[in-house]
Amino acid sequence: MSLRLKFLLFVVLIHTVLIVLAAQFMRTNAPLFVGLEGLLLVSVVLTVQLYRGFVRPFELIAAGTAAMQAQDFSLKFVPVGQREMDQLIAVYNQMLDALRRERVSQHEKSHLLESLIEASPAGVLLLSFEGEMVGVNPAAERLLGRPAAELLGQRPAALPGEWGAALGRLRETEPQVVRLSGLHTYRASCSHFLDRGFSRQFIVLEELTRELMQQEKQAYEQLIRMMSHEVNNSIGAINSLLHSFHHYAPQLTAADQPDFREALDVAIQRNTNLVEFTAGFAHLVRLPPPRPQPTDVHELLRHLARLLHLPAQARRISWHTGLAEGPFMVNLDAQQLEQVLLNIGKNALEACPENGNVWVSTQLQPPRLVIENDGPGLSPEVQRRLFTPFFSTKRDGQGIGLLLTRDILLQHGFRFSLETGANGRTAFTIWFL
Repeated sequence: MSLRLKFLLFVVLIHTVLIVLAAQFMRTNAPLFVGLEGLLLVSVVLTVQLYRGFVRPFELIAAGTAAMQAQDFSLKFVPVGQREMDQLIAVYNQMLDALRRERVSQHEKSHLLESLIEASPAGVLLLSFEGEMVGVNPAAERLLGRPAAELLGQRPAALPGEWGAALGRLRETEPQVVRLSGLHTYRASCSHFLDRGFSRQFIVLEELTRELMQQEKQAYEQLIRMMSHEVNNSIGAINSLLHSFHHYAPQLTAADQPDFREALDVAIQRNTNLVEFTAGFAHLVRLPPPRPQPTDVHELLRHLARLLHLPAQARRISWHTGLAEGPFMVNLDAQQLEQVLLNIGKNALEACPENGNVWVSTQLQPPRLVIENDGPGLSPEVQRRLFTPFFSTKRDGQGIGLLLTRDILLQHGFRFSLETGANGRTAFTIWFL
């Protein structure tokens, strides 16, 4: 039973008693009857005033409570002329103002945080209490290579490949480094925040590729410069001495002269090979910036096919060409890209067994070039180390071919990949974007 109903029942009971008493004295005691009637009238007036004084505040409190339950902080009350009630109204209005300001502030902070996460170059994965992904920003979609619709609801450890393995091992105090295809390197770190008093985790994915490449390049540039300087200085002096030793050949017996000359020639040739070997590394260091101009990539590919025709024919490797119709014009440094195509083409031929196949194809929208071979696929270990400075799978390889290719394509701003597909072919893909 509500307080208002109790008050009305009490008022009805009291006034019923007064009316009954007045009826008893109406004929026996007229003055007392008149007095009771006056008392009844005064009681009705006081009751109405009391009702307004008590019930009105309760109505205001009920309206305020309903507004707060609906999170409507715009409802405010005006003073009613009662000191106690006006004090309550003033406190209520102040509280609403504070709540409204806090709500606006929290909304602005939340919107700012969401905007920062959306615009962040670092990938952010928000996890639920159960450890499933419930929030993925655009950077995380790009780094993971999957749209948010495929990621939401999954556990990070369930992602395929290196990502799943690394994120499955992730702990808050143990960031993980993820290296994909030997080219892209990322750091994954985990932390937590409080949500309604309970701890929830989030994962931050940062790309370290360019930073690490820059550090690697500075390190091997310094090493190559020092090595080239020492080798060239030494070899020049040694070859000069060896050439002068040819003048002493006539002083030897006729039987010893051929061996003497052959030994000198072998030593000179080996020194020359060493100079050329170090020159290859020096060329990598002295790679000039590209000078782009409109170039027909199809013409470069036709020239590549002519260059590699004899090596391919010698090993009975079929060269398949599937070029898009018309010219394939791209703004690039033709000389540098020709070197890139030559490295990729030679690697494709060397990866093929005899009677193997190499496929070269292009498409105009989006502009893309693919060079594939049907040789043995890349193992996961080799895949991770591709494009690493001086790494090579060849017995006598120097490991600078893919490194030079990587640097040229990065300087042009072209995206590329080298991987073995589901069809068993190993493909080097360049996107001219």
